[in-house]
Amino acid sequence: MIAALASALLVSAAAQAQSTPTGDAAPAQDNTIMITIFFKHDQSRPLGELNAQLERQGFYKAFPPEGVEVVSWYVMMGAGQVVTLRLPASRLREVNRVIENSAWGAYRTEFYPTYDYKAVGIGKHDKAKQ
Repeated sequence: MIAALASALLVSAAAQAQSTPTGDAAPAQDNTIMITIFFKHDQSRPLGELNAQLERQGFYKAFPPEGVEVVSWYVMMGAGQVVTLRLPASRLREVNRVIENSAWGAYRTEFYPTYDYKAVGIGKHDKAKQ
């Protein structure tokens, strides 16, 4: 049910997103990208067991790789963790490999290209209230 709700929200948000870039949505000049990673907990196993596996696999030592910016890192209760990273596009494979080597087994992962829409969304909200 949570997955269906999340999918519906993503589709709805995508439908409402801007179709043409504006001055607020200019691409980064330094080839920086953002990616949101959904670490879904394996709910068939107790948390202590999952944490022990992450420790054995060196997850927190390896993730995030040095020099990769953590934009946000939230726990979604009952589902897992949601992490948004900002990084040079050339380091995407490195981030993926770190996750494959240190998170798999304790988490199932999903990846979403991401961009910062907050200023645009808040601006539209403020304008609509006038």
